[in-house]
Amino acid sequence: MSISKDFTQGKIPKQLLLFTLPFMASNALQVLYSTIDMMIVGKFVGTAGLSAVAQSSQIVNFATMVCLGVSNAGQVLVSQAIGSGKKEKMNHIIGTLFSILVILALIFSVIILALKTGILNLMNVPTESYKMATEYLIICGCGLVFTAGYNMVSAVLRGMGDSKRPLLFIVIASVVNLVLDILFTGILGWGVAGAAWATIIGQAVSLTFSVYYLYKHKQEFGFDFKKESFMVEKNYAKMIISLGAPMAVQSGFINLSMLFVNSMINKVGVVASATFGVGCRIDDIVNKISQGIQYAAMPMISQNIGAKNQDRAKKVVYFAWLYSGILTAFFLILYIAFGKQLFMIFSDDTQVHEMSKVFISAILWMFPAFAVMRGSGAFIQGLGNAKLSMILALLDGVVLRIGLSWLFGTAFNMGFYGYVLGYALAPYGYAVPSMIYFISGKWKNRKTLVDEM
Repeated sequence: MSISKDFTQGKIPKQLLLFTLPFMASNALQVLYSTIDMMIVGKFVGTAGLSAVAQSSQIVNFATMVCLGVSNAGQVLVSQAIGSGKKEKMNHIIGTLFSILVILALIFSVIILALKTGILNLMNVPTESYKMATEYLIICGCGLVFTAGYNMVSAVLRGMGDSKRPLLFIVIASVVNLVLDILFTGILGWGVAGAAWATIIGQAVSLTFSVYYLYKHKQEFGFDFKKESFMVEKNYAKMIISLGAPMAVQSGFINLSMLFVNSMINKVGVVASATFGVGCRIDDIVNKISQGIQYAAMPMISQNIGAKNQDRAKKVVYFAWLYSGILTAFFLILYIAFGKQLFMIFSDDTQVHEMSKVFISAILWMFPAFAVMRGSGAFIQGLGNAKLSMILALLDGVVLRIGLSWLFGTAFNMGFYGYVLGYALAPYGYAVPSMIYFISGKWKNRKTLVDEM
C-alpha cells in the first residue's frame, strides 16, 4: 500500500478533519520539547534559567524556521506532483531536498557558534542568564542537522498525505526528551545544559528511527535511498530554492523579529524576560496545535491545484476557516479562564505569576488573526505563491511586530503591556491581506509548479 493519499476526490470535511488531528497531536508534542525544557528548568534552575532558555531558543528557532521554510517548499512540490499524476518525479525531489537542507543546517551551525556572543549581546540577555544562555545555544546550535532532517521527513510525508507517521516519530522524540530532561537537569543537576542535551538527543533518536523506518518501506515511500539519488539536480534545486527562499525568509524573519522584541523586553528586567518567555511558550502551544489545520489544508490544496481543480481547493479553505474558528474560540476561553494557572506550571516565581496577567490581557488580541491565517495562509503556500507569502510575512514579522512593539512599548511608554500588545497585533498584517487575496480570485490564472516539472 502506498503512503501517499489522493485528496482530489472524496468528502472534504471528513478528509480535512481526519488529516488534521494527527498534525495537531504532532505539533503539540513538538512544542512539548521546549515546554518540558522550560518547566523542568523553571523548577530546578529558576527564573534566570527560564530567561536563558527563552532567549537561546529564539536564536535556534530562527535557523529551524528557515530550514522549515525550505522543507515546506519540498512539500508543495511533492503534493502538486502527486495531484498531477507525476509520482515518478518524487525520487529526485526528495533527494535534492535532503541534500539542500543538510548543507543549510550545517551552515547555520557554524554561524551560530561563530557569532553567539555578538547575538546574545545584541539581545540584551540579562546578566543572570548569560552564561546559561550561551551553553544552551552552543549545544542546540550543534544539533541543527537533526532538527532539519526531521522537518524534511515530516514535510515530505505531509506532502504525500501522511499525517500518522510524523506523529509516531515525534512521540519517540518526546518520550526520549522527557526522560533525559528529568535525568540530566533534575537528577544529575546539569541545569540548562542538561535541557539542551535532552532536546538534541531526542531529535537525533527520532530522525534515526524515521530514516530507518522509511528505508525499510522505501518502495511505498517513493525514495530508493541510493547514493546517486542524493545528488542535487539542477532543475529541482532551482524550484526548491525559488519557492523555498521566500518561505525561508518568511519563517526566518518572523522569528528574527522575536529577537528584537525580546531585546526590548529584556531591558525591563529578568522577570519580564521570563514572563514573556513562558507566555510565548504557552502561545506557541496554542499556535502549533491550530497550525495542524494549516498543515493538513496545505497539501490538500496543493494536490487539487496540481489537478486543476480550483473549486475543490477553495472548499478546503472554507472548512479550514471553520475548524480553526472553532478551535480558536476554545483556546480563547481556556486562556481567559486559566491563564495564570498555566504560568504557574512553568514557574514558582510569584512575580512572574503577577506579570502574567499583563501578558494575557495583551496577547488575546492575537487569536482572531490566527483563525484567519490557517485557511488563507495554507492556500497561498499550497498555491506556491511564495513571493506573496514572503511579503505578507515581512509585513507581519518586521514592519508590524517590531514597529508596533516599539510604538506601544517605547514611544507610547506603555512598557511590558505595550511590547506584548504590538507583538499580538502583528499577525493581522498577514491574516487580512491573505484573506483579501483569496476572496478576490486574482490567483486563478496563476501558473502551477507542475507545469515546470
